[in-house]
Formats: sequence, structure tokens, C-alpha cells
Amino acid sequence: MDTNNLEQTLQEGKLYRYVNNLIVAHLRDNNLTQAASAVASATMTPLNIEASPNKLLELVAKGLTVEKDETLRGGVPSSTLFDSNALIPSAYGSIPPSRAVSVDFSAAHDTKGSSKSFPKHETRHVSEHKNVARCARFSPDGRFLATGSADTSIKLFEVAKIKQMLLPEGRDGPVRPVVRTFYDHLQPINDVDFHPHNTILISGAKDHTIKFFDFSKTVAKRAFRVIQDTHNVRSVSFHPSGDFLLAGTDHHVPHLYDINTFQCYLSANVQEIGATSAINQVRYSCTGGMYVTASKDGAIRIWDGVNSNVVRSILSAHGSAEATSANFTKDQRYVLSCGKDSSVKLWEVGTGRLVKHYLGATHTQLRCQAIFNDTEEFVLCIDEPSNEIVIWDAVSAEKVARWPSNHVGAPRWLEHSPTEPAFVSCGIDRSIRFWKETP
Repeated sequence: MDTNNLEQTLQEGKLYRYVNNLIVAHLRDNNLTQAASAVASATMTPLNIEASPNKLLELVAKGLTVEKDETLRGGVPSSTLFDSNALIPSAYGSIPPSRAVSVDFSAAHDTKGSSKSFPKHETRHVSEHKNVARCARFSPDGRFLATGSADTSIKLFEVAKIKQMLLPEGRDGPVRPVVRTFYDHLQPINDVDFHPHNTILISGAKDHTIKFFDFSKTVAKRAFRVIQDTHNVRSVSFHPSGDFLLAGTDHHVPHLYDINTFQCYLSANVQEIGATSAINQVRYSCTGGMYVTASKDGAIRIWDGVNSNVVRSILSAHGSAEATSANFTKDQRYVLSCGKDSSVKLWEVGTGRLVKHYLGATHTQLRCQAIFNDTEEFVLCIDEPSNEIVIWDAVSAEKVARWPSNHVGAPRWLEHSPTEPAFVSCGIDRSIRFWKETP
């Protein structure tokens, strides 16, 4: 064997080992222990191999972006679902670096006075619907914001234009942050979500439909595709690949849809779940390896993102009260849940153990959600009687602030930007308010 062939063989061997390491670490970190053990055994890879969290996902995402760019340069449509002639905003879907703070919730932080101060924010009314503003979502790159209303409309905002409104010269100027308004539902909208890579916005509503809107087209007011579900669609969540979506409905099992065929899949272990109540919220983890549901029966359930089986049920997570929201932390090790028992809780995914309990906000009526800020250092939720936004230090669980919401009546929904220190509140007073950290 000559030197060049030997060097090539050695390099290929290193690459195979590196790929195997990433696969094992990815499966292990997503709680797919059995699969991780099998791959580790077959490839002689240590099961406890060290790898950066989500490294495999990051590399695959970069590769798909390069492949997509090459495909588009070759004039071939990137997907059968989307119109390749649409004018897609420049670099949509490219995620800017976030303010990286990795919070270790497993560490002991019980010392009083150790809590951080939540930075001051400025806020402004940016728009309003004709009826209750029920939900909101930022695009993954933080550039857009969508809100859904009981008036059946969806408003799409450009975040940069909202920020212009906050500037002194923009306060009285003709800045219009709403860049699209969609009208195509017959009943109130419950949830919205953005496709991770394409300029597609979906909405789930009480009219039993999930609708797809292409917001790259300036004149499109109506959906270009519709999924007709069998139930009231309470919550929607795109898979990080963009090829699937989940719907939480009045049915007790999440509905998984292939977005190119619209075929619906249900969990194979439905009989073992023991659930009988509607699902208030469903959310994927950042890699798609898991998803979580918050149900009206008070339970939080964690599902395998590949086979759609329940891997952990936290029954009575909020007692007999409804669990209204559930979201994974960025490292996918914990789930933050909110319920109508006026509590916000942090659960360990691997064990189902209650890790943190955030108390001091009353919410018994609205289907509100608890959220992290973009660095996961703080938790935010609403207090219905006082119309305030309550903020806790995420690690110490100490309440660090109570802010007037500036809504007439309690805000119904809070949603934080994934990329910067800014969030939005939606009110039963129909209004949308934007909150941004002040320098």
C-alpha cells in the first residue's frame, strides 16, 4: 500500500470513528439508551464518549444548508411542498448566535440572596386584533413574530420594524411593523408556528384545521394548503427538520403529520398511555428526538420522537388542574411546565423528578404558558388577579420581579424571542405588546 492510500485509509478510519462517537452521544443524550448501547456495542464505541451537546444535529443542519444552497443554485426545487419561485427573505432560517448561557439546574443553589436581577425592559403597544390575542410565536431566527386571535386572523410582524417603533424618532413615525395579515380560519386560532427553513407559517384553530401560509408572497392572504383534522387543534409544533408537524388536539393522543403527504400517524402504544383528556400544548425538543405534551388531565408526557411512544408520564403534574404548557430546555434534560393550579415546575426528563417549583403567580383561568428568557436564566409567567408579569431566577426559584403588564386585564400569552432579550405579551384586551431589554 503506497503512502497516499495509507493516509486516505487512516483519515477515513478517523472519520468513521468520529461519526460513530457522535451517533452514540446523540442517542444517549436524547435518552435513547437502548439504541445508544446497541450502536456502541456494534461499533466498539465507548458509551460514555464525550461530545458537545447537539453536535451531530449542528453538523447535519450545516450540511443540509449547504446542500439546499447547491440545489437552489442548480435550479431544482428544494421540496415538493414549497414554491421555488417565491421571494424568500434573505437568509431566512439562518440562526444568529444567541447569548450563550448554559444553566446547570442540577447544581445546588439554595443560598438566599444568590438570585440574579432581571434586566429592565421597555415596552410598547405595537398592534391589536379585533378580538382576544390568543397566541404568539417567533420565527427560529428571531426575525419575525406571528400572533393569532379569536377574530380568526393572523398577524405577521417584522421584528426589526417593531424595534424601530421603540426608537425616539420612531415613536410617532409611520412605522408599520405588521407586514402580513392572513384571514382563512372560520373559528379562533389557538397556536401558530414557523417552518424552520422555509417562509411557511402554520396555524391551528378551533375549526379543526391546520393551515399553511407562505409569507414570502406579499399578496397572499389565504392558506395555500390545509390539513383537515378530526378535532379542535389546540397546539402545533414543527419538527426541526421541517418534514413533520405535531398537532395537539381535543383527542388525547398527538397527531403526527408528514407535511408532504399529509398522512397522519398515531402512537402505537395508545392503550398503554392511559390518557383520556385533550392536549393543551405539544412541543418538540430542539433535535426532534423527543416531544412533550401538556394535557387537561394535569399530566405531562414525554414521547419518543422516532417511534411516537410515551417514554415518561408525569401524572398529576399539576394535580387535578389542567397542565397548560410544557417546553424543553435547550439541553433537552428538563421540561418547564405550567398549570391552572397556579404553579410553574421544572422536571428532569430522565427521571421525571421535580427539580424546581416556581410559586407566587396565580393563574387558574387562562391557558397561559410559562417561558424561559433566551438564556434560560429566568422564568416568566403571568399573575391573573394583578395583571402582572412575574419573573423568577430559574436556578434559585426565587421571585425577582413583578411588572405591570400594561394590558387591560391579564395577558393571555407570553412568548420570548429565541435569539435576543425580548418577548411579547398578548392580551384579552386584544393588544400585542413588545418588551425589549434596555441597555
